[in-house]
Amino acid sequence: MSELLDRILEGENQHQDFKFKIDDSCKIARTLCAFANTDGGSLLIGVKDSRKIVGCDPKEELQMIEIAAKSFCQPEIEFTSKVWQEEFRLVLEIIVPKSKQIPHKSKDDNGRWHPYIRVQDHTTVVNKIVESVWKEQRKASFSQNKLNQEDDDLLNIIRGEQKITLSQLYKKSNSPLSKVDEIVVRLICQNFVEMKFERDGVYYKSIDLPH
Repeated sequence: MSELLDRILEGENQHQDFKFKIDDSCKIARTLCAFANTDGGSLLIGVKDSRKIVGCDPKEELQMIEIAAKSFCQPEIEFTSKVWQEEFRLVLEIIVPKSKQIPHKSKDDNGRWHPYIRVQDHTTVVNKIVESVWKEQRKASFSQNKLNQEDDDLLNIIRGEQKITLSQLYKKSNSPLSKVDEIVVRLICQNFVEMKFERDGVYYKSIDLPH
């Protein structure tokens, strides 16, 4: 079995997506941004979701990807490409590395710019906490201050749950919503809490520190 068939048998996942063809540069830009913002990934064009190889015109599809990467991604997405041949059908692979310029943004259906990430086999828009964490991580250094009482209180709520959503934290905390946001970002940046990206949303979980 060829390497391409092995890849296709793996199915779509966090690092791989299939497209029959590219007919909308704006929409495919979200997938490019998601790969760049997460851990990188590959787009196989000429493959149906059912894993059937239908082939494509690599030159035509590459033009659509170039438009997406340059005109519908901010900042522009860097990628490489490779053409596979399986019998008489051609498959174009677009390889997007994890970016050092996070976050990359693309437009939603209403023309608004958002950053996207890859969660399992889905491309999804990120929430405000993720954006704030990225912003802090881009700084030269993050202040490692001792936790205050409000920080401890929220951390204890998170520790009391296997995993918890932001809306659940709002309900359980006595702090204003904006304060909860600020504390969650600080706890993540100081490695007390981690974000868990699942298909139905983003969850927060305490990190077990070594004794």
